[in-house]
Amino acid sequence: MVSKKVKIPCSAGLHLKPAGRLCNCAMRYDSRISFEFENTVANAKSVLSVLGACIRCGDEVTFICEGADEEEALAAVIQCLEDDREEE
Repeated sequence: MVSKKVKIPCSAGLHLKPAGRLCNCAMRYDSRISFEFENTVANAKSVLSVLGACIRCGDEVTFICEGADEEEALAAVIQCLEDDREEE
C-alpha cells in the first residue's frame, strides 16, 4: 500500500469535469484506489464518490493505492490532478 497527501490545485475543486478525468485515470489501473478526505474514505474510481466528497481548491486529500501496480497508479493520479491545474 502506498499513499500521498496532496493539496487540490484545481481552482474550482473537483467538479464534474476534473472528477471524471480523475476517475478515468484511476480506472486504468488494477489497484484499489481510494482517497481520504475529512475522515471519510471513498473510491477514486467512482465519479459519484469523488463528487460527493465536495472537494474544493486547496483541500488536502490523501490518495491511497493498494495492489500490483500501486506505485504507477499513485503517480498517475497525482499527475492527473497536476494536469487539470495546467488546463485552467
